[in-house]
Order: sequence, then structure tokens, then C-alpha cells
Amino acid sequence: MADCCIFAGQGAQVPGMGKDFAEADAEVMGFFDKANAVLGFDLKKTCFEGPAEELTKSNICQPAIFVVSYAAFTQLQKKHPMTFAAAAGLSLGEWGALCAAGVLDFDSTLKVLEARGRFMQEACEATPSGMIAIVGASAAQLDELCAKTGCTVANINSAAQQVLSGSKDEIANAATVAKELGIKRAIPLATAGAFHSKFMAPAREKLAPVLDGITFNAPKMPVLSNVTGKPHSSDPGEIKALMLEQVTGTTNWAADVEAAKALGCTRFVEFGPGKVLSGLVKKIDAALTTLNVADLATLDATAAAL
Repeated sequence: MADCCIFAGQGAQVPGMGKDFAEADAEVMGFFDKANAVLGFDLKKTCFEGPAEELTKSNICQPAIFVVSYAAFTQLQKKHPMTFAAAAGLSLGEWGALCAAGVLDFDSTLKVLEARGRFMQEACEATPSGMIAIVGASAAQLDELCAKTGCTVANINSAAQQVLSGSKDEIANAATVAKELGIKRAIPLATAGAFHSKFMAPAREKLAPVLDGITFNAPKMPVLSNVTGKPHSSDPGEIKALMLEQVTGTTNWAADVEAAKALGCTRFVEFGPGKVLSGLVKKIDAALTTLNVADLATLDATAAAL
């Protein structure tokens, strides 16, 4: 049985996350202290105490989820050392996967995610936009929905669930048109804006020089790209280019899971708050095994299961 480590994406954040890890292990507390020093604000306090509104801001939640996910990853490796056959993550989680694979170090990942989150938040505030989850649409229905509304596919979570991005008006129209097309469910999402779409072009442009200043290495294990649905190459320049494209391009999580399966992975261990990715993995293939590490309780349960 081969294992794939997967890293949570934006939206998984919850006040209190990481606190029990930090209180139980000085190394984890050190991660949060280092994050505070690198970022220049009290990420630790916001993670441990909230408020939720502050933790939801992209420039805060992106580094916050990364630190908690990385802490969870290191804690499992201490309790139950293991070798993963592949790594993947959803959107910001792909950066956690790259860090776990040694492509960039902890400090550099923090700097990238603070900047990425800040630029994405600025793009959201510049143009009112949003996202809508589409459940149970056929490929033809999805194409027609996009053609009629101007929305674009932001996330392919599974064959049965996609997320569209668009302007506020396009998203509102998509809910109506989806009903007319007989699509099972269309659920507007409470996001700051239209992630993984043309609306994020200003963020992508600002992120490019930040990535130019970061050292990337060849991955020590296969890391699956959200953009291609295939493992990243060993070329740091190509990895940077794909991670820029990821800001405006479609995130194909379903393809990542299939690629992990092709590498022999039958068990997926999710690191970070929540179990969203575990749920999506099961929707893609119910035969796959999922485990998660979000806190001390789930750490113990997962270590016991392994």
C-alpha cells in the first residue's frame, strides 16, 4: 500500500487550530514563533484565539493553514515515521505539498503565502466577484451553463462537483440558469471573490517577482500539480511557472487524485484543519482509504491506524 500526503486548502481554517500541537511540542510552538517573526504580525494569536473574521482574510488564513498543516505533517513523522509516494494539495495546499517535498523551505513558503494571500485579497476587493458550487451536472450541462453565464470552471473537485468563478452578476445568473438546465444543485459560496479565474490576474502579476526571489529545488517525491493533474517536473523554473498559472487557472483536484492512484497510492493522509479533501477523495473513489491529522486526537487515531 502506497501513501499520498495531502494538504488542506483555503476555507478549512478554524479558530483554535494548531494550539494543542503547539502546547504539546516546543518545536511546533517554534513554527508559530518563526511565522510571527517572518510575517511581522501575530499569526499565532489569530490561529489560537481568532476571531474567525480575521482568520478568514486570505493574507492571514493562507500562511495560517500552511503552518498548521506543516505542524501536523511533522508531528506524524515524529510519532510514526513514514515515506510518502506522492504529495498533493488543494490550491494553497499545493504549497504545503511542495514544502513537504523539499522544493522550498518553511520560511520561503510562509513569505510566498502571505504575499499570495494579500494579492488575492486585493484582487477580490478591486472587483466584486464570487464562486458557486455545481453538483450533479453533466459535462454538456456544465459547458452550457458557462456559455450562458460567462462563468469559468475554477475547481474540478470530482466528476460530480465543480466550482465556477465569475462576477457577482454572473454568479447570481448561474444559480438561476442551473435550475433551468435541471442541474441538481447550485450553491453560491461565501468566498472573498472569484479565485482561480481571470479576476486573479492582478494577483498573479504581483506574485511573479516574489517567486523570482525564492529558491526552488527539485522535489524529493512526486508533487502533483493542480494545473496539469500530473507530477511537477524536477525543473524549478517549470514549477514556478505552474504555481503562477495556478492562481488564475483551473484547480483539477480530481486529476491529482487519479494521478496519485496511478503512482500506486491507495491511502491518503490529509494534514491540516478539517477533512474536506478526505471527503473529496472518497467521492472520487470510495475504495480509497483516507486518514487525517488536524489535532492531537486525530494524530493518535491516524498513527494507530497506520
